[in-house]
Formats: sequence, C-alpha cells, structure tokens
Amino acid sequence: MNRINSLFSEQKQNILSVYFTAGHPTLESPATIIRELQAQGVNMIEIGIPFSDPMADGPVIQEAATKALRNGMSLHKLFSQLAEIRTDVTIPLILMGYLNPIMQYGFENFCKQCAKIGVDGMIIPDLPFADYMQSYKAIADRYDLRIIMLITPETSDERIRFIDEHTDGFIYMVSSASTTGAQQNFDDQKQAYFQHINGMNLKNPRLVGFGISNKATFDAACQNSSGAIIGSRFVQLLEQCDTPQQAVSALLDSLKK
Repeated sequence: MNRINSLFSEQKQNILSVYFTAGHPTLESPATIIRELQAQGVNMIEIGIPFSDPMADGPVIQEAATKALRNGMSLHKLFSQLAEIRTDVTIPLILMGYLNPIMQYGFENFCKQCAKIGVDGMIIPDLPFADYMQSYKAIADRYDLRIIMLITPETSDERIRFIDEHTDGFIYMVSSASTTGAQQNFDDQKQAYFQHINGMNLKNPRLVGFGISNKATFDAACQNSSGAIIGSRFVQLLEQCDTPQQAVSALLDSLKK
C-alpha cells in the first residue's frame, strides 16, 4: 500500500506534515532535514522543489526558493540526494513543486524517478484539474503515486466532490484563498469553512495548510480534519536555528504551548 494511504488508515487525527524547501538553508541539507523530522516524530514530509515564480507561496517560502536556486538546487540534484533515503526513512514523502520544472524534467521521467527513490506523491499547485484528469493521472497511477489536489474556501461543493471522487491519498484543504504564511489564529469564517468541509463526509481524509504556525492554529485545524501542514514557520526556523535538529525541536515545542 502507498505510504500516504497507510498513514491515514493507521492514524485518523493530529497528523503533522511539515514542508521545507529543498536546498535551503544549504544545498546539501534535504536528507539531514528529512531524517531529523522523522526522528522527532513528524508523520509526513513535503519537500519543496524550488522555482523562480512560486505563485502560491508567501514571502518566506519565496525567499527560501530563491536561496535554494542560488545554492544550485535542481530536480536532478534533489533526486541524487534522496537516492538512498529509504534505507532508514519510513514515513511518507511528497514532492511539492510547480509544473514548469517538472515538465522540463519530463512528467513520466519524474514519476519514474519518484517511484525509484521512494517518493509517495506530489503536490503541483498550478496543475489544472482537467489536465490532471486527461494527461497526468494515468501516468501517476502507473507508478503508484498520489497527486494531491488543493481546495480553498472559494472551491464549490460540486467541485470538491468531483476532486474527492477522482483523487486518492488526501485532500489539501487551504485555509484561505491567499498565499502561504504563518498566522496566529483562525477567525470564525475559517472555522466555519473547516466545519462545512468536514460535514461533507468526503471519502478522502483532509489536511489543513496555509497559516499553521502554533498550537492554536494546529489544534483548530485538527478539530475538523485529520491534521495540518506547516511550512512557512518551519522554513523560518531553519533559517534562524543553528541546526535542523534545533529547528525541528523549536517547531514541535511551539505546537505544545
């Protein structure tokens, strides 16, 4: 069974997925960060493929992507760094990136390499759902990879049910229609959105992303979903702390108080 599906079948609540940008803070840091996240109990990891025009990302991740590209990160480099990652990493790994660099690599080649090194799925924010259905889903399915789709407060119920019917793994529930970035709390409108989606009884589990940065936002997300995704806050901590171990510890501490 795909590791993403296994995770959600074994754990129904309080799943923590953490995002970082490959090549940030240093070119050679991805494998170390992945191992440290697993060692400290994170359930799933999203590895960002840096891109020069990350339209869905806020300033923190945009800056991290710029630094990663300057450091020399590329898809070829990332795949080589992760070639042996499954010798000791067992939790699900997802690559998150924009369509342009993936298409330059070649989508089937990309999927083939993901399967070879043990990546379980991908998030491609700028992949239109119609294109996914027509041109990408069958290829990803061939390599047992999950393409995770995003929904926002502006996505219609009809569209959400269609996405739910034709995807597998989980649904990425964006907390707002804005870009990524840490928030201190979620207002009543966002809470109502979470509750509404929870009440739709979708077949796929959901994780909430965009704005999760502390115990208040993590707990609020977990009340009406299987868990949450933290990105910008962890990227900041990687910049501020001396080691990935310290950054992971600081992140987990912030979710407890």
